[in-house]
Amino acid sequence: MRITKEYDERRTEILDTAERLFHIKGYDKCTVNDILNAIGIAKGTFYHYFKSKEEVLDGIVSRYKEIVVSKAHQILNIDAISPEEKLMRTFMAMRITNQIDGDMLEDIHKPENALLHKKILNQIVSDMAPLLTKIIKEGIEKGAWNCKYPLEYMQIFLVASLTLTDEGIFEMDADSQMKIMVALISILEKMLEVPEDSFVKLFMQNQ
Repeated sequence: MRITKEYDERRTEILDTAERLFHIKGYDKCTVNDILNAIGIAKGTFYHYFKSKEEVLDGIVSRYKEIVVSKAHQILNIDAISPEEKLMRTFMAMRITNQIDGDMLEDIHKPENALLHKKILNQIVSDMAPLLTKIIKEGIEKGAWNCKYPLEYMQIFLVASLTLTDEGIFEMDADSQMKIMVALISILEKMLEVPEDSFVKLFMQNQ
């Protein structure tokens, strides 16, 4: 008997299965046929939802990205906190190591999943930079700080922070990681022309 499923349910099933197979075999070694056989669907059904294996990968990437972006939106909508507090909370929310299961994070960092890793970082920078820019502009309007290039500075800051704090790229002990975080926040203070240690104190309070 043929089983039919609602669009979203079938799409989710394909993503779930592909993610599990990427975990087992790695993205490069996993084929569309592997996904089809694991679910028990025809090629036509697969291509109704996704044009290629890479498009499936993009769907998986969107899941990780939405974890971070959703948290950031929640923080942006809190009216009762200062721009400084919003910035620090958002900075902490974008740390992917805090948002994703440890085993899955380890899989993302495997050499065979390099494309997945690259796409996740790219999407987080692309989606988070405008959100951080909103906070920067809010702070400028309220006289909390000055910033000549809000979007560009946030893009630079995101790339630096996501790369340097990525345990799959740089292996560090806890003390070295903390020093990097404090140094990044010190750079942010200079970007926004605020007194030294203004954000560092907030960062430490949010640990």
